[in-house]
Amino acid sequence: MEEKIYLYPVWVRIWHWINALLFLALIFTGLSMHYASINSYWIPFSLSVEIHNICGILLIINFLFFAFANGFTWNGKYYKIPRKGYFSALWKQIVYYSWGIFKKKPKPFPITKERKFNPLQQFSYIVAMYILVPLIIISGIGLLFPEITIPKVFGYSGLWLTDLFHQVMGYALTLFWIIHLYFCTIGKTTTSNFKSMFNGWH
Repeated sequence: MEEKIYLYPVWVRIWHWINALLFLALIFTGLSMHYASINSYWIPFSLSVEIHNICGILLIINFLFFAFANGFTWNGKYYKIPRKGYFSALWKQIVYYSWGIFKKKPKPFPITKERKFNPLQQFSYIVAMYILVPLIIISGIGLLFPEITIPKVFGYSGLWLTDLFHQVMGYALTLFWIIHLYFCTIGKTTTSNFKSMFNGWH
């Protein structure tokens, strides 16, 4: 039987749910703007733009809080990659998710107070939160303030390239969000990981 561990303090849970709701709003408003036409849209275009911009600014504030909190609390240690044996551990976790989990094999890296993430989770969270999110924020600022965007890049409109890059980052983070939701269902029970983000206990 796994030990019950308090892994998610109140600030982590509040940040997480705000981040999830903001990102969900950004996905729907972004898709609505992208595929809108005069006669077909999910949300009226002007309203989508307004909601998207407000949620984008709130996401920046939420991200800065996340980065600051991880820099000054123990939660930041979970995002530090160990220098030795990491890639072999990463491969071991990939093999487990690809084959071992379906054969009811034991977890190669069970959750402990010292290790909240397995190697694959750690890698994906670092890529999402410290690479993709900053990139989508920077490109979003470029779209919000087009006057600061480089006018031309190799003969292409800098604004168009910024918009394209912003969309690519958006689709990448949406894919991460979908995969994240799926992996949340493969805990001890289908809902146990979701409950952890409400009560803080794993």
